[in-house]
Amino acid sequence: MTRAVLSIGSNLGDRAGFLRQAVDGFAGFLVAVSPVYETAPWGVTDQDDFLNAVLLVSGPCDEWGWLRRGQALEDASGRVRLRRWGPRTLDVDVVTVDGVRSDDPSLLLPHPGAHERATVLVPWLDVEPDAVLPGHGRVADLVAGLDLSGVARRDDVRLT
Repeated sequence: MTRAVLSIGSNLGDRAGFLRQAVDGFAGFLVAVSPVYETAPWGVTDQDDFLNAVLLVSGPCDEWGWLRRGQALEDASGRVRLRRWGPRTLDVDVVTVDGVRSDDPSLLLPHPGAHERATVLVPWLDVEPDAVLPGHGRVADLVAGLDLSGVARRDDVRLT
């Protein structure tokens, strides 16, 4: 059994619907689902805002199993990878799995850049106030150092 932190996001089409599909796809493994946040795009900024959330999951998967499950959900949403950090129907990122470290280019753990992304840290903090991102420290401390001007909680969007 492993425990993983997954970040989900969408900025194309029925954004909330795609996030709900991800939640449904992990339904048997859910420990917690964060509130939804609307966030400005990161990396490539000439695209629509994202809806983001974090899932805490636990189950018999290793880190590769969580990745494969997330990729299958992305494929089912019709995700097309045209450019890095570009628009997407669904993005499922494995942020961390039981503190496992991986330098494999197909699965870098903890997820690179997570320590500076409000899209991951803010919703994660909502569901796990004492969370620690391996190699970077307490999530609360990381959030305290971020510019949160492009982040808005969307209590009108429910995933469960």
